[in-house]
Amino acid sequence: MSDTTQLTERDRNAVGRRDNTQSVRRTTIVPAVDVYEDSQGVTLWADLPGVTRDKLDVKIHDSSLSIEAEAVVPTPANLRLQHAEVREPHFARTFLLSADFDTSKIDASLQDGVLKLTIPRRDEARPRRVEVKTG
Repeated sequence: MSDTTQLTERDRNAVGRRDNTQSVRRTTIVPAVDVYEDSQGVTLWADLPGVTRDKLDVKIHDSSLSIEAEAVVPTPANLRLQHAEVREPHFARTFLLSADFDTSKIDASLQDGVLKLTIPRRDEARPRRVEVKTG
């Protein structure tokens, strides 16, 4: 018998004795994001694995953009959970936006656990070309 097998058996016994009335540990995770900025605005991608649209909340208040989400990690019916450090992770992240952005026109989409936010610049904040006349 290898040490790994013995460790697994010990862990299984310890988990087997645990009370089912014990509450699930809630962990808040700061999601990883990629932010790209150009003259038109900002595009933000946030990794939210296991999050569905109904468990996602994107809010704007004053100049603060907040993302909060709950992930549900289902356990298949024919399997018994032996150990879980994070069962239902809670994602949270907040960003401060400058007045250059038009928060009324934010576009949001969620696909395969990735949230995409497109935040356009206000028209007056976009760079514009000034025509120069001669003569």
